[in-house]
Order: sequence, then structure tokens, then C-alpha cells
Amino acid sequence: MTAERVDPPGLAPPTGFSHAVVATGSRLVFLAGQTALDADGKVVGDSLPAQFARALANLLAALTAAGGTPADLARVTVYVTDVAEYRSHAAELGRIWRQLAGRDYPAMAVVGVVRLWDETALVEMDGFAVLD
Repeated sequence: MTAERVDPPGLAPPTGFSHAVVATGSRLVFLAGQTALDADGKVVGDSLPAQFARALANLLAALTAAGGTPADLARVTVYVTDVAEYRSHAAELGRIWRQLAGRDYPAMAVVGVVRLWDETALVEMDGFAVLD
């Protein structure tokens, strides 16, 4: 994928995301929502950062299986059951993102939800990628 990250000067500087991603490639990969499920289908991690790391790892595993890399991500949506908690852990979550996915940030949004499909899940991520 060729990706151009676009962050217009009239918008607030992005931290941990890109305002827009212009992607060119030949394959779109749509990634289903991933929570902190282990291979047995059980939510693991008792904190938001622990669940965030596992959910992101699961999202990246699906992307890798489809032939992509973290740099191919064009869009990710993060759903959380507690936006205030997410904000309070933002620096740590950013470190986890950079460790697992690098610094090529996709266009992103964080959305507060009442609950997720997996009742004990605190975070879920979905997105799409563009591959060459």
C-alpha cells in the first residue's frame, strides 16, 4: 500500500492518529471487531491497557493472516466502555500501539459504548487496511 497521511494545518495537531489517510493499493481487507479474547474464546486482562494490548494483537494477527502489516491500516475504530478511563491511560495505550503497530497511524476514532458483545470486554477494535 502507498499511504499518505494528511493532517491539515487548520485542524488540531493529531496525537496517536492521522486526520486522513489517502491509500492506494489493490486489495481491501476489512477487519472484524477484536476484543481481548484468547485462543479459547475467553477475555483476558483485568485492565484497559492489558485488554487493549490483546485486542490490538488480535487485530494485527487477523491483518497478518490476510497478508498485511500494521503500516497497511487505513482506518481503525476503538470502542470502549469507559472513555474517561481510556483518556486517563492514553499515554500508556499510545506506547502499546507504537510497540505493536509502529508509528504509521491510521485514521482513527474512539467511541464510547454501553457494553460490548463479550460482557467482560473493556475495548474492541475494528478497521480496514489497503494492501498492494
